[in-house]
Amino acid sequence: MKLAKAVLAAVLVFGGVAAALPSPAAHALENGVGRTPPMGWNSWNTFGCNINETLIRQMADSIVNSGLRDLGYQYVVVDDCWFNPSRDSAGNLQGDPTRFPSGMKSLGDYLHGKGLKFGLYEVPVDKTCAQYFSSYPGATGSQGHEVQDARQFAAWGVDYLKYDWCSPNGTINDQVTTFAKMRDALAATGRPILYSINSNSIHAKTGPQRNWGDVANIWRTTEDITNAWDTGQSNGYPMGVKNIVDVTVPLAGYAKPGAFNDPDMMEVGRGGMTDTEMRSHFALWAMMASPLIAGNDIRSMDTATQAILKNARLIAINQDTLGRQASSVVADANQRVLAKRLANDDVAVALFNQSGATRTISTTAATIGKTGSSFTLVDAWTGAATTSSGMISASVPAHGTVVYRVSGGTSGEPPVPTSTTLVSASSGRCLDVPNSNTANGTQPVIWDCGAAANQQWTVSGPALQSLGKCLDAPAGATAGAKVQLWDCNGGTNQQWTFQSDGTIRGNQSGLCLDVDHNLTANGTVTLLWTCTAAANQRWTRR
Repeated sequence: MKLAKAVLAAVLVFGGVAAALPSPAAHALENGVGRTPPMGWNSWNTFGCNINETLIRQMADSIVNSGLRDLGYQYVVVDDCWFNPSRDSAGNLQGDPTRFPSGMKSLGDYLHGKGLKFGLYEVPVDKTCAQYFSSYPGATGSQGHEVQDARQFAAWGVDYLKYDWCSPNGTINDQVTTFAKMRDALAATGRPILYSINSNSIHAKTGPQRNWGDVANIWRTTEDITNAWDTGQSNGYPMGVKNIVDVTVPLAGYAKPGAFNDPDMMEVGRGGMTDTEMRSHFALWAMMASPLIAGNDIRSMDTATQAILKNARLIAINQDTLGRQASSVVADANQRVLAKRLANDDVAVALFNQSGATRTISTTAATIGKTGSSFTLVDAWTGAATTSSGMISASVPAHGTVVYRVSGGTSGEPPVPTSTTLVSASSGRCLDVPNSNTANGTQPVIWDCGAAANQQWTVSGPALQSLGKCLDAPAGATAGAKVQLWDCNGGTNQQWTFQSDGTIRGNQSGLCLDVDHNLTANGTVTLLWTCTAAANQRWTRR
């Protein structure tokens, strides 16, 4: 939710939740829906609380008449403020009688009659976001009503539930347990309902800290998106498009059919960015196997917006049945190269210019997992086809993204995020996040190796990530500076190279990950030091 949250700065940072222990495992979610990322439209970005059944029906008509439905945009999600502020005498949710006088089942029937699917918003706590910020009366969250509400949703014909935490309270363990209650209640109805969760609203940012695929079909990775390119936020309210990409790219290993990272609804067509930035926004969401949920006024789309949202080549990449999220194969402060293997052995590659000036961005077929001597590159924006013996290159405008679908040769695997432990050669102990503390600035240590999440490190391109945070070298670090966990931001100080001698070198500092003074006791801190390849700087992945 994106209400005026000037008050959030003080609320969002509080140590108890950020330092939560690893969340418990939840039962697997296998509900048969969301085998590719959902596509559709959500009311919040443009209309907020100003919704009614006439608006939603008009939007549904426009989705059909514009051709968006036939391209895959099928879910129409009615966000916050749809409900009567009070439940009925039996405790059932009701639609607002003024805004939705025909009732919610009638609205669902109308959408279904258009060949669309019906989505609704609720929360697992006592108040929705609008109620929490006193923008809408009542307290009609599903807390304590999970089974009852799930049955109500099924009776109304709901196909998609957006379930938004909207509370500063609760550890990540509490969130897993609570979200799982509604997961199980939905399953018990027998109706296939796509389950979308957001653990981050008014809360420590727990979205990136675990793979939520056992709990939900899609899960938000960041705070709310806003209609801007770069807000400078690592993961706080509000998030620009580039900032969301920085957080979500390292989570690629979580994506699979039925379970996808959700970087939030799209801002395409809402005027806050240049056409180039909006094209990048859509292209990167497509590459990241993200839900493509439009947030603009479909009734009044201009030509540029239609060209973006209706790009069938990018939609096909997003909807590929293999369900992969693109992996980072090249990254620095100026550019990213993302590669996404597709079901027919093609590979989609995105050349993303993060800098403020036009630049040539290049990679090779071998880098994206292709072997051979002749390849065809189809530009996802123009449809133009070219041939290459292996070089993939383009001049990319500032904040622009060129996407090619690469066919030919033989496809192996582009580098995909892998989970590993890092074992110190000097002690045999593992790189460990002490007490699973995810507060920015936490200094990793060595500890007896186990199977806990705080010793699992995800290697995603040049990033090393644990518990949703990235291994980080302080800006301008010199020998002796601590290595630390920090919000992922894509900077070169969060990029690392595994050297052939077993050392792990920081790309910005040129210094190596080092166990302090070659000590071997549990709890010995790690830091940055001049690379020597001594035993206390060598690490084994296993």
